[in-house]
Amino acid sequence: MNVTVIWDNGRRGNVRHIARKGLTPAEVEHVLLNPRLATHVSRSTGRSCKFGRTRTGKYIIVIWDEVRSDPLMIYPVTAYEVAEP
Repeated sequence: MNVTVIWDNGRRGNVRHIARKGLTPAEVEHVLLNPRLATHVSRSTGRSCKFGRTRTGKYIIVIWDEVRSDPLMIYPVTAYEVAEP
């Protein structure tokens, strides 16, 4: 499936937000677009999320909104390191 990830470089955009969490768009996309990782639902927001390890070895959660379903376009809302289960 072809997925477009929307990145916003604006002052309040998701690129700056994840950078404040110590992550890059490449790290987030590595987890987000990995078809082997299960999609879950965030208990606190009800948004879709995935847990996984980045290429740099960080274990993170990525939470996103689906902007459009056909073609699939998603906007990463946040991502940050979490303790591995």
